[in-house]
Amino acid sequence: MAEEGKMDCNPNLYLVILFVVVVLVYQLTEIHYFVRIFVCFVRARYLKSKLHILGTAEYDSRCTTTDVDYLLFHMNNGRYLRELDFARTDFFQRTGLWSEIRGRGGQVYMSASSARYRRFIRLFAAFRVQTRIVYWDEETLYTEHRFVTPDDGFVRAIIYGQQKVVQCDLQKVMDELLSRWADKVEVPPKPKCPEEIRLWIESSRVSSLKLRTKS
Repeated sequence: MAEEGKMDCNPNLYLVILFVVVVLVYQLTEIHYFVRIFVCFVRARYLKSKLHILGTAEYDSRCTTTDVDYLLFHMNNGRYLRELDFARTDFFQRTGLWSEIRGRGGQVYMSASSARYRRFIRLFAAFRVQTRIVYWDEETLYTEHRFVTPDDGFVRAIIYGQQKVVQCDLQKVMDELLSRWADKVEVPPKPKCPEEIRLWIESSRVSSLKLRTKS
């Protein structure tokens, strides 16, 4: 009888251990972040329509309790950059940009960003991230990300990103992606560098030069 009672306690012990493990995993890793990335990847890869490389991808999201700052009523500034992980995943998958770069043995990583916040995104408010490529040079993609609230169409924030592409020829990547739509739309010319991007590139160059001089 004693042995049977001991065995009866085991299921409860296992549940406690499982609960502790789940809590530790959640504390040590942002499970919801990886779940969202996975869902975003699946939706963009298999459920959403393909997108022209110079088109605009729209990613819908909402400000939740995990996104607010210490004032508890609007989205934390750092969360805007986190949302770009999901918006870029959507854009890279739907345009085929990620597959093309990886297929050529290349890598892409964020090297810089510039954010301008115009108006708060309130707690529980829906917003849409509009992502597009505005320019590229020999090894860098320049992307624009607009945070827009659908109910009023107001641009709450705008973030520019520099994506460095290494170990492959970026121009060949873009030429290939542009050619895929040649039978549907006229191949557009390469966009001219916007003034704000030109000034940002120059600012980055000056900053980099200063850091090299100090080191």
